[in-house]
Amino acid sequence: MAIIEERCYVLTTSATPADYLKLYQEEGLNVQSEALGAPLGYFATETGELNAVVSLWRYESFEDRQARRAKLAGSPAWQAYLAKVRPMISTMSNRLLAPAAFSSLR
Repeated sequence: MAIIEERCYVLTTSATPADYLKLYQEEGLNVQSEALGAPLGYFATETGELNAVVSLWRYESFEDRQARRAKLAGSPAWQAYLAKVRPMISTMSNRLLAPAAFSSLR
């Protein structure tokens, strides 16, 4: 059964979603996509918890997620990107979601 990972990054008050997304598009997206595949979606919040970005990722299983995330963590290019982006992040969270039988994301 596939799983969907929702990752949320709440940014510091000195960074905006536009700042984060610009750096991600320029330096993080290609490296991350090589290991994880393309994201299902990438979003900036408009209501609720503000100054945050949310991404959705699809994996075939928990084990698939572990293997792909380990590949990403071992990338020197990803580690260089993290050194630049981490100061922009105040808090981060993630949830693993199991799509319902009728979900288009199964």
